[in-house]
Amino acid sequence: MSAVPIPQLHYRRMRAADLAEVAQLEKSLYGFPWSLGNFRDSVNAGYDCWTVTHGERVIGYAILMIALDEAHLLNIAIAGEWQNQGIGGDFLKHMIRVAKAAACQIVYLEVRPSNLAARHLYRTMGFQQIAIRPEYYPAASGREDALFLGLSL
Repeated sequence: MSAVPIPQLHYRRMRAADLAEVAQLEKSLYGFPWSLGNFRDSVNAGYDCWTVTHGERVIGYAILMIALDEAHLLNIAIAGEWQNQGIGGDFLKHMIRVAKAAACQIVYLEVRPSNLAARHLYRTMGFQQIAIRPEYYPAASGREDALFLGLSL
């Protein structure tokens, strides 16, 4: 379900000038965030790195790695105060369109079992669980498994 579109929102490719803001947003959302270097490496590697902006402010980002006919959504997030407005779902649809435009046949991603909101979004978008990756994510106490999901395009 999409919310009423917010006209000031735009999708654009991530720029080097966005990296500090993206890393700070990541840090505000996650207990075990990607580093600034992780985002810089993704841009430098030529991954499809996108932002959602409201005016000049970055309120979301996504990193999509494409190899042959497969896409792997490595990271996607929306700022806390912008969540539950349909922005994440619309942004995910945009990233799926990016994968389709690159002739991908499937999009993969991992999600924490504890991330119920993300799991619900992925399920409503048609993602299916393929496997479990044991002890994939760092956690406050040890490691947390990842659910490995796929969406056929």
